Formats: sequence, structure tokens, C-alpha cells
Amino acid sequence: MIPGAQPKILLNIDNDGNFQIDNQQAELLGLANKWTLVRERDSLTKKSREVMWVEWNEEGLFKAKHDTIAVGRSLIMSPFNEAFTWQTTDVTEILEQKENYVKFKTKNSTYTLTKN
Repeated sequence: MIPGAQPKILLNIDNDGNFQIDNQQAELLGLANKWTLVRERDSLTKKSREVMWVEWNEEGLFKAKHDTIAVGRSLIMSPFNEAFTWQTTDVTEILEQKENYVKFKTKNSTYTLTKN
């Protein structure tokens, strides 16, 4: 690095026109995506740094957040704001669960979630 120069963070632009931090830079900064979600029917793939499982009340409003999957919860992938990466419908069945891997069905899809 040149003395007095500001460090640069490399960015890429994804297919949707969103800026994404370069993977090597993200790893160096501790921001690398740790989770990969794949939808079975079309291999749609989403990645995020963190995930959370959300429980809804009877009116469909937020009730509680959790670190673990359970029937009736939906998955939200980070960032956790109005621009989240992905949200599933409610989990209806957990098909297979291992350390760093879960395969589950929702109201309309089947997914696998892997921690990298």
C-alpha cells in the first residue's frame, strides 16, 4: 500500500446490478458468505453471511427469531433489513439434517441449506 493512500475495496456487479464485495476481499475482512441455499426445482442459488429462522404469529406478523430450523418457521438470509437476500415460506417438513446441512420443504419449494 502507498503511504497516505486510502485502502481500496474491490467490488463486482451481479446480474441484478447490485454491488457485491470481491470474494477475496470479503474473506480478508471476515465478510465472506458462509451459507448457501439451493432451491431444488430450478437450482436457484442464494448466498449470505448469516441466516435466521423467523416465527410468525396467527396474523402473519413477526413473533420471534431463532437460530435453528423448525416446522412453521421461515428462513431469511442476510442482510437483515428491507434488502434481505432471500426469504422462504414456512417450513412444512425437515427432510434431512446434519451438522452444517439441512434439507427442508416449505409451502411451495424444497431447499438445501449448507454452511460453507
